[in-house]
Amino acid sequence: MQGYFVGQTASCSKTITETDIHLFAELSGDFNPIHIDDEYAKKTRFNKRIAHGLLTSSLLSQLLGVHLPGKGSVYMEQTIRFTAPVFIGDTITAMVTIQEYNREKNRVKLLTECHNQKGELVLTGTAVMMVPSEGVFV
Repeated sequence: MQGYFVGQTASCSKTITETDIHLFAELSGDFNPIHIDDEYAKKTRFNKRIAHGLLTSSLLSQLLGVHLPGKGSVYMEQTIRFTAPVFIGDTITAMVTIQEYNREKNRVKLLTECHNQKGELVLTGTAVMMVPSEGVFV
């Protein structure tokens, strides 16, 4: 059984691809041309297509559900603030840090952040996870 503690971190990384953008558009139904149309995107403030914000935030779901707090945990709440665009070819590193643990409710509050390969913050927020009662917090 793994022990968890306030301040503990975990991370995972993914390079955003053209295929990711198209699959996410199909899955979500979000065909906003800023994501899928080069000609349209050239005329925007970004000068090229950007990834869906929720595609970027989906890395947090993987991280929280698989790594920290991981197996058996359930997403209860997420706040998100997008701070910079993500482009095709960017490598995004999602990172979570345990901020609080409520033993009575088996809830964990975590800082959630995503950075690109340049170290720029592209997403920040907090998550609340319900954790299995057999989890050990120290």
